[in-house]
Amino acid sequence: MKKSPRKLHFILVLFLVFLILSCDESRNKNKEQEIGGVNEKTIKYAAGFDIQNYKGYKKLIIKSPYPDAEHYQEFVLIRDEKIDFEGSNKINVPVKNIVATSTTHIPMIEILEETESLVGFPGTGYISSEKTIARVEKGLVKELGNVQDFNTEVLLSLHPDIVVAFSMGKSNKVYRNIEKNGITVIFNGEWLEDTPLGRAEWIKFFGALYDKEKEADSIFGSIERAYLKAKETAKGAGNTPSILSGVLYKDKWNLPAGESFTARLFQDAHTDYLWKESEGQGSLVLSFESVFDKGRNADFWIGSGYYTSLEELISANAHYQEFKAFETGNIYSFSKRRGPNGGVEYFEYGPLKPHIVLMDLIKVVHPELLPDHTPYFLQKLD
Repeated sequence: MKKSPRKLHFILVLFLVFLILSCDESRNKNKEQEIGGVNEKTIKYAAGFDIQNYKGYKKLIIKSPYPDAEHYQEFVLIRDEKIDFEGSNKINVPVKNIVATSTTHIPMIEILEETESLVGFPGTGYISSEKTIARVEKGLVKELGNVQDFNTEVLLSLHPDIVVAFSMGKSNKVYRNIEKNGITVIFNGEWLEDTPLGRAEWIKFFGALYDKEKEADSIFGSIERAYLKAKETAKGAGNTPSILSGVLYKDKWNLPAGESFTARLFQDAHTDYLWKESEGQGSLVLSFESVFDKGRNADFWIGSGYYTSLEELISANAHYQEFKAFETGNIYSFSKRRGPNGGVEYFEYGPLKPHIVLMDLIKVVHPELLPDHTPYFLQKLD
């Protein structure tokens, strides 16, 4: 039997549709292979984000926007205006004006020479950078109030391209309100990384936003080489001193958990951090008795909170002087070096300079290995 013209027409249309879809799929696969696509690994240490390269655009994927996040954030970064892409997750790069929300963002912005892009910040009094403080004083960086309760009216008047945010959880009405007003909010999860190099690698996050990935790669490469060199140097130590860290806060001792980036720094400095076997990436909250029992005879006490002198320390709690490290004078603080407004430089610059932090630690516990290094962040309490 002969097929009717209508049936032949229908079969022909189906065949053409199948052929077009097959060609498009093949072409897309070839294009991804040709330019790298998802197969190109650009992030080495950071677990919280990824960058995927395509022709004329990139994908910025935030895998850990906040603790225990169930969903990713994904943005398409477009630098080729000819590409037709519509959607709320589109960002034209390089970005020109941004609002940052953590002091750790500022050094990364500055080192990429994009200081003038920062137009707003919550809590400008915590900033240590003299360059950015000068812009605050000139009114070029607006105060936005508390990070958990933005002055939304001021923020919207700045017309930022993006808000680089951080959050303790998904429930944040302020950020949702900002997004409803058409401003893109990107969560920066640098602080959730559990390795020093993982935190520093978030310079590439800013590099992608400013379309300065080559510069960001170069900066991170220098940091990585310096860090790995210091780590290798520490392996030559003849001993492994024991380490105590943290202080009491409201009758509970807070100290780094065994899987935290601070614990990794202690490990890479060839020391014996006494809580290295504990689980968790954040802080441990223990009783004084528990810490005293385990850490009383520690060789060094590194990271004594905000205390900057032995007098301040024992004024807060006289029992601190019962530790061996107090008796031997081996207590060190990251809080002594402060910016013009009193902000602690370590918290602002430390994540981008883990190689300096590691070298400081090695100088303190193994001084013979780095005879020419002068500690920058880490300073002795006296």
